Amino acid sequence: MDIGIVGRNEQRLYRAALAIMKGRADAEDIVQDVFVKYMEKQPQFESYTHEAAWLMRVTINCCRSRLRSSWWKMRVPLLDIYPARDEGQRDVVSAVLSLPVKYRMVIHLFYYEGYTTREISEITVQKESTVRQQLTRARRMLGEELGGELAQ
Repeated sequence: MDIGIVGRNEQRLYRAALAIMKGRADAEDIVQDVFVKYMEKQPQFESYTHEAAWLMRVTINCCRSRLRSSWWKMRVPLLDIYPARDEGQRDVVSAVLSLPVKYRMVIHLFYYEGYTTREISEITVQKESTVRQQLTRARRMLGEELGGELAQ
C-alpha cells in the first residue's frame, strides 16, 4: 500500500468520520476500514483530487452503513447501563469493569440483572458450584480493589 496515501488523507478522513460518528474510537475504526477497502480494491486514480474524492465517498458510505447497522442501533452509553449516582458507585462500576471477563460476567448477571446462581449456571453452561466460586473470587477481587469497601 502506498504509505503516502495514508499520510495525505488520514486526518481529513478522520475529521469527517468524527463529525458523523461523534466518537473517537468509531471514527478511527471507520478510517481503518476505508484504508482496508483501498488495499482490497487497489484503485488507480487520475490525480490526488480523484483519490481524495474516492476516499471521502468511501468514508461517508462506511459511516452510513455503521449507523444503519442493527448493532449500532442497540448500543447504549455505558453509564446508562451502569448508572452511578455518586463517586462511590462510579468506583464500584470501574472496579467491576476492570475484572477479567468470567468474573465480570457473573457479577453483572447476579447483581445487575438479578439472576440466581442456578440461572447463571444455565445461561453460561457451567456448574452452579463454578458460578458460586467465580462470584466469591470476584467479590474478593472487588474488595481488594476497593480497599475493603465491598461487603463479602
